[in-house]
Amino acid sequence: MSAKLEIGHSHSLQSRVEEWMTAEKAGNRGVEALSTPQLVQLVEAAAMACIEPSLAPGQISLGTHIDLEHHRPVPVGFIVRTEVEVVLVDGPRVSFAFQVFDESEPVADGTHERYVIEKTKFLAKLEEKLA
Repeated sequence: MSAKLEIGHSHSLQSRVEEWMTAEKAGNRGVEALSTPQLVQLVEAAAMACIEPSLAPGQISLGTHIDLEHHRPVPVGFIVRTEVEVVLVDGPRVSFAFQVFDESEPVADGTHERYVIEKTKFLAKLEEKLA
């Protein structure tokens, strides 16, 4: 990493829940609420945005673990705010605590881990697997 990533560093993203983000669209018929897979994507997006300014040129971060509790439904049209905070930096491993809120209440929380790696090294591993 080019800049030191500190414990306590945080980032917040807001998104409007669109119809394509629902559990209905993911195959859970009749559930017109934010899907859990889309919730995971929101957490990953916030964590990547949090870590990105600390990455050296040519580095990327990869999600390696997520522990998520999805407590409340979020209807289409609602704004959700995803907040991540760095709780551990152990070499290339960065762990986050996160919370997700809609316009009226907390809807999810958990932990997420990312691993910082050189993009060329990652692409080489992909090529090796394809060979």
